Amino acid sequence: MNGFYTVLGVSAAAAAGLWAWRRYHPVSFWYSVGFPMRTALVYLTWHHVASGCKLTRNRRRFRLTFDAVPVMGLASRSAATMMRQKRRVRRVDVERAPRLGILRPTRLGWRMRLRLHDGQVPADYEKAAEGIAHAWRVHSVRVVDVRPGFVTLWATMRDPLTEVTLSPAPAELLKVRPGKLENGADWVMDFRTVPHWLNAGATQSGKSNLANAIIRDLAPQPVALVGFDLKGGVEFTPYAPRLSALATNRKESVDLLSDLVGEVENRMALCRAHGARNVWTLPDGLRPVPVLVLVDEVAELFLMADKSEKDEVSRTATALLRVAQLGRAFAVYLIVCGQRIGSDLGPGVTALRAQLSGRVCHRVNDPETANMTLGDLDPAALDAARAIPAETPGVCVVAGQDGAWHRARSVYVPENEAEHAAREYAHLAPDWETLIGSVPVIRPAA
Repeated sequence: MNGFYTVLGVSAAAAAGLWAWRRYHPVSFWYSVGFPMRTALVYLTWHHVASGCKLTRNRRRFRLTFDAVPVMGLASRSAATMMRQKRRVRRVDVERAPRLGILRPTRLGWRMRLRLHDGQVPADYEKAAEGIAHAWRVHSVRVVDVRPGFVTLWATMRDPLTEVTLSPAPAELLKVRPGKLENGADWVMDFRTVPHWLNAGATQSGKSNLANAIIRDLAPQPVALVGFDLKGGVEFTPYAPRLSALATNRKESVDLLSDLVGEVENRMALCRAHGARNVWTLPDGLRPVPVLVLVDEVAELFLMADKSEKDEVSRTATALLRVAQLGRAFAVYLIVCGQRIGSDLGPGVTALRAQLSGRVCHRVNDPETANMTLGDLDPAALDAARAIPAETPGVCVVAGQDGAWHRARSVYVPENEAEHAAREYAHLAPDWETLIGSVPVIRPAA
């Protein structure tokens, strides 16, 4: 009995130690204990999992068989038949699972490369990803890399977007880090790489919080911020100290867009006069200030109460589209936000959407908005956006600079924090009249 109690005490102490290790040092516990156990599970069960998900293929292989050995109790005729067909080695159909590569651990799970069978495509694994995740008891499995003949699966043990925190990082011009991606990496919006963004989301989905995060990160940078707030200014007025210009109704929007188009044309002439393809190849002394344009409730720019507004809406849509088409080379960037974005708003919205290569889709109330935001990129991204629950504000689907889509979540930025940043860096806001008059129209010599 003493030995029994000793073993029981040692087992309880070991279990308590493992629990404490996992609780207080989860990363080291995962790499030392959790990942090796998961590796064994994956390799031992992969054939059954692949078979259940219909990823296996039948191959003809030589196998040693014992089918011809007579069995006691068989009739003499059957035994004689078996003896005439007797052979020990023959070709049979064998079910083969895709070949697994080496599992490589990550902080949230692991990655592994698979060799595709003949006739398989990556879409087969995307369809089977949910079944693989359930079989391995993990949060999700995604196809994250595709190469000829190979795919890479990435498995996560838990949802990394449950709590989002950002570690301090040095600021870079025209780069913001509004949150985290589902792979644990920082969500980076680089406007020099992806100049224009579409941000769609319903009320309380996190769309405004993303705008707060962008304004907070851009406020200390030497850029000009321009706002279009068609809610009468209730969204962007608190940030007015850092804004160089703000339009709060349709008429002001038309005038401000005209100024923007004129500024783009001036910068175009400046680059042409100095033989530069874009403003970033100009000398530092001639390079104009980058301009970030934030549009809230873009649908209000395209809605018409009656036919008398048709001409005004047409001029607004044309000017905004010109800024989107020409702005990238001349350091004028767009962030277009809206609750409702559909083709029923007119052809101007569809044309504008084609110019916004960066896409962010939060929870939306109608499938048309999700389809306008993500439908032309990847059907799987569209399904992921539709599955965002209402109780997870800030969670979104992002398609950006790496050519793939990710689930992401913006870090919570209270309004007072963004307002404080706007007031603290108000001295960096260029005067709008001075800004649009600072780039002279220079004509090249004949």
